Amino acid sequence: MDRQIRKLGVALLVLFSALFVRLNHIQVVEAQELQNKPGNTRKATKDFARERGVIQTADGVVLAQSVPVDSAFKRLRQYPEKELFGHLTGFFSFTYGSSGLERAYNDDLAGRSERLRGVRDLLSDRTRTGNVTITVTKRLQTVAKDALGNRRGAVVALDPTTGAVLAMWAYPSFDPNPLSAHDQRAVQQAYQSLSADPAAKPMRSRAYQERYAPGSTFKVVTAAAALEKQPDLVTKSYPSQRELDLPQTNRNLRNFGGGTCGGALRDLLRVSCNTGFAQMGLDMGADKLVDQAKAFGFESRPPIDLTAVATSVLGEDDLARNKPALAYSSIGQQSVSATPLQMALVAAGVANGGVVMKPHLLAEVRDSEGQVVRSAQPEEWKRAMSPANAAALRDMMVGVVNDGTATRAKVPGAQVAAKTGTAQTVGNSAHAWIVAFAPAEAPKVAVAVIVESQSGNDDNLTGGRVAAPIAAAVIRAALGS
Repeated sequence: MDRQIRKLGVALLVLFSALFVRLNHIQVVEAQELQNKPGNTRKATKDFARERGVIQTADGVVLAQSVPVDSAFKRLRQYPEKELFGHLTGFFSFTYGSSGLERAYNDDLAGRSERLRGVRDLLSDRTRTGNVTITVTKRLQTVAKDALGNRRGAVVALDPTTGAVLAMWAYPSFDPNPLSAHDQRAVQQAYQSLSADPAAKPMRSRAYQERYAPGSTFKVVTAAAALEKQPDLVTKSYPSQRELDLPQTNRNLRNFGGGTCGGALRDLLRVSCNTGFAQMGLDMGADKLVDQAKAFGFESRPPIDLTAVATSVLGEDDLARNKPALAYSSIGQQSVSATPLQMALVAAGVANGGVVMKPHLLAEVRDSEGQVVRSAQPEEWKRAMSPANAAALRDMMVGVVNDGTATRAKVPGAQVAAKTGTAQTVGNSAHAWIVAFAPAEAPKVAVAVIVESQSGNDDNLTGGRVAAPIAAAVIRAALGS
């Protein structure tokens, strides 16, 4: 009997210990993750009943605010600019939690990050909130929206010297207002309606949450790899040919539109020569190409202050053993998949002398009395190239605009550097791309544009024809020209 009691006691002790360990793990280790889950309505309920700061643009336009209402929640979160900034502000919903800047800066907006400045603050019963100002302006965001129009795709514009996001637009977008309503049945209906079309996916930003084959814009990375890792390939003259016989297979890789091209790197980039870049990738090998892509940020999540940011990938294992995959990946197809944000960072890295700055939306946080709580400071993220090699690549990209595939990216009064891309998808369809920056000699803006699934003949679906005018419009507006 005593033995059975001892066994029972030991068993209960083990169970109690396991429960104690688990409770402590939840309270200590998992607490932050559980608290920040989008669906954590307990936290949302607490925040809903209190005042909340505004989110506003760099040019002073209010994007999110809380207004008093006669209901149990006391305040209603409103988004005056609706879908124009939906992917950036995100939503603040009792039913579905929060996303975007609402989630990233929740503690600031709710006043929980404000430090006490003295005994008066400690004894005061005033409600503290924080107001968040972002680096994007409504003016440039509107230009990006209008230039893209009703075509699925995205536009990202950055300051290459600081990493500040100047514009970030994706179509389709969504209006966060129905998700912040107090009628929970209406909120659920709105959410279900936004989730109903798996192709449109309006609540997912194509700018930073979706990946695509970058097409020939990735040739900027391949060119950088040659400059950094194997300089003899920069001056090598590749044969002029229509198609390249691929190793390990009986397949051929063709130039876009069936054209013939060749020459040294400068000429290959100017005319976007598939056969030359594919052979260059084979010549340097997978390791060098992968290392260079990683130096620009591939395979790393961009440290931007948003939620659910996608990581751009290379398919590294596939490249190492599959030479045809390496050839196709060198021209931005097959294994390579990138977000427009990542490709904007590639352009920004070249523009900024080889240094990729940490991208950010935050300009500053001020408390409810107007005092600056904190402000964003430029911070280096990756060192992709030497300044000399970045300058050489910049000059090559200038040639692409002046006498190559990106002539439609020209902007009066400023020299633009760019690289177009046309990433073939399914059937007679392609994604039209461009990455660009300006002014080339002292860059103030770097841009990436994708227009999804363009169809038609080869001339009508290229990045040079479709995406370049969009980039030009954004650059012109960013430079005030």
